[in-house]
Amino acid sequence: MTSTLCYALDPVRWAADKFSFFCDPWQAQVLRSNKNLILNASRQSGKSTVCGLTALHRGIYFPNSLILVASPSIRQSSELFKKISNGIHQLGIRSDLLEDNRTSCTMANGSRIISLPGDEKYIRGFSGVNLLLLDEASRIPDELFYGVSPMLSVSKGRMVMLSTPFGKRGVFHQQWTEGGDAWERIEIPASLCPRISQAFLEEERKTIGEWWFAQEYLCTFTETTDQVFSYADVNAALSDDIAPLFPVHSRADSEILSTTLQPLFRIGGKS
Repeated sequence: MTSTLCYALDPVRWAADKFSFFCDPWQAQVLRSNKNLILNASRQSGKSTVCGLTALHRGIYFPNSLILVASPSIRQSSELFKKISNGIHQLGIRSDLLEDNRTSCTMANGSRIISLPGDEKYIRGFSGVNLLLLDEASRIPDELFYGVSPMLSVSKGRMVMLSTPFGKRGVFHQQWTEGGDAWERIEIPASLCPRISQAFLEEERKTIGEWWFAQEYLCTFTETTDQVFSYADVNAALSDDIAPLFPVHSRADSEILSTTLQPLFRIGGKS
């Protein structure tokens, strides 16, 4: 009973004792956080692994939790779910599952973990979500983010967005730069990952070029390759002192206006 309580209160100790997973400092911060999180992280930094552990810990120690994993495609969501499933296997509790398949599981305590594709029309219908993981969040459609946010309102659940950057566009960039105090932000460049050698990074820089290297390993939101105007120039052209040509009265109006104008003014790169 004492160890169970200790593990429930300290997921970092749980990860070390149960999986021999010894956290980098930022991974310990992720596991111990109770806030909405944005992880702007280098490739191969360990972000998916620590988020998989976060989901598994929530499911085990908080009965009847509903945990959703979404990403741009079901294949990508399934990869993160596979890490969770492997954790279940290592703990030796697979035989106790009430449901067990390649995209979802239900634990004996009523907790459910489900992986989903990045299409909001297939995700609608879930409610009372306790933890929502948005993997590859820089590449998810904006409507997915707006479609899943209400699922956390009644349950007061948490959202974790994890990704490398992909240009100055989309909800991942917008929430990182403008999301305010609603988020705890953690930046993890490759230099903070002891498992990635400097020699490898130097070779990667030569191979993929500065533009891709800055995004994949340095957590930099670079201008998109097909962008006509820079993100800074567009922001500089905006003014709160000028009345809008098309008044917006609600978020629904805003989404309709954005959808209508986006094909006409492609200043932010490809959708």
